[in-house]
Amino acid sequence: MSPANIDDTSGPLGPGANRPLTRKELRAREKVHNTGGHDAVPEQAYETGDVPPPPAVPPAAASPRAESTYAPLPAASDVPAAPETAPSIQDEHPVGASYAGDASADAPSPLQHHEADLHHDDVPHHEADLHHDDVPHREDDLHLDADVHDYQDGVDVDHDDSHVDAAHQDSVHELLPVSSAAQVVQRPSKKVRRRRRLLALFLTLAVFVAAVAVGAQFLKPLLGSGKPSDFPGPGTGEVRVTVASGEGTRSVATELENQRVVANADTFMQAFHASGGTLSPGDYTFKSEMKNADAVNVLIGKDKTKVIYFALSAGLRVSESLQAISEGSGVSMQQLQALSNQPAQFGLPANAKNLEGYLAPGEYRFPLGTPPKDILQALVKSTTDELVSQGITDPAKQYQAVIVASIVQAEGGQADYGDVAGAIYNRLKPNDQTGGFLQVDSAVTYGLGTRSFNFTDEQRKDKSNPYNTYANPGLPPGPIGSPGKTAIDAAAKPKANDYLYWVTVNLDTKETKFAKTLAEHNAYVEQYNAWCQANAGRCT
Repeated sequence: MSPANIDDTSGPLGPGANRPLTRKELRAREKVHNTGGHDAVPEQAYETGDVPPPPAVPPAAASPRAESTYAPLPAASDVPAAPETAPSIQDEHPVGASYAGDASADAPSPLQHHEADLHHDDVPHHEADLHHDDVPHREDDLHLDADVHDYQDGVDVDHDDSHVDAAHQDSVHELLPVSSAAQVVQRPSKKVRRRRRLLALFLTLAVFVAAVAVGAQFLKPLLGSGKPSDFPGPGTGEVRVTVASGEGTRSVATELENQRVVANADTFMQAFHASGGTLSPGDYTFKSEMKNADAVNVLIGKDKTKVIYFALSAGLRVSESLQAISEGSGVSMQQLQALSNQPAQFGLPANAKNLEGYLAPGEYRFPLGTPPKDILQALVKSTTDELVSQGITDPAKQYQAVIVASIVQAEGGQADYGDVAGAIYNRLKPNDQTGGFLQVDSAVTYGLGTRSFNFTDEQRKDKSNPYNTYANPGLPPGPIGSPGKTAIDAAAKPKANDYLYWVTVNLDTKETKFAKTLAEHNAYVEQYNAWCQANAGRCT
């Protein structure tokens, strides 16, 4: 025997003999394998006369990995016929068995087994292996390559199951599509993750800014936006501020801060609202850098030593109004009455006996030392300005409107002022019900110098009382009190109606009933009498 034939006995057994192949024979088979079996005859064919047939499956069907990893092809006599059905992947194949065994071996060659695996449709093993990630696959490939390298060197090393499975898995991965159910959920890209982080940062910043803004609104009145909350007081000098009719507290507070009367408009408003006072139009005298509490007292009239303050209610008679002015200003009652008894110097017509009806109701504040005539002139001007705004400019007509307005103020509720004024003008016209007599109790009691509506029939018939509208036709000689703005407006523009009578049936609610005939009016008078009986002492 040639020394070449005994070089190595560790390879697979040769065809037709129970001996291992030599390295030379192995290289010959590799050459046949590498050339695909075309026009190449292994050297041992000359020795044995056996030429292996071409493979059952074209080499092109095998993957490149299969060409480089599997052992040389066996002789033709050792290759069994291809099975009618592809063997299952689950079939057990002995690992590490001799690929060049005798012809009676039942197991197919590694190449046939690999090709069958690549073409069969039943791939449960592949589906199970889909859960392996890519890194273990690569490691298995490295182990498999190392095993084949050892085998090619003539050492038959047993292949581990994991190596064969990995190689088989890679082959199936390359040829079969991955099921949608087995696809691995991919992580978002870096760009998407960066965008999400930026969005989360932006939302966090927006919430923080909103929280700061809301908190600042709550803290602003307390902190005063960096301004002092109050001056130590008591203040110096004089600062005059005018509060217009209808002006709001915020506007006044801002003006006081601008004039440096108060240090902070917000804290001043808090002090003003805490006092429970109301804001009234007028001229006010403050000091520079006052305490909030002192400035509030000036506005609400508590600080009478620093301002002239008084309030007049609607319906007051001239004597009652002068008394309130005297108390607020310190001017004597005699001095005020002397001025009132000279109405001409205030622009009133000659038939006006005094300032009755012209001392407009409201709250007033004047600087200390204001002359009493200026105070009275301001009140008269307020009334005449309202008449002019209603289109009455002639002093004589103004005087008549003030008389009607004073009766409207005394006789009806504010909601009924327009109807009462219309009924008064209807009575002054010729009619078969009243004969031109107004017949109002408020005028009679004014002439009597009382406030009670209970007077005798003799007093009702007394013509000596010039304000007795039961005995004297037409309007009384003058107003019977100070009408408010609403009453003046109703007298200037009365509501058109057919009423001749009216009576207030409830003194609490000022509910007034109107009638066109005396009989209807008398029925309403009975309702008034019933209310008086139910409310003893109220109708005196």
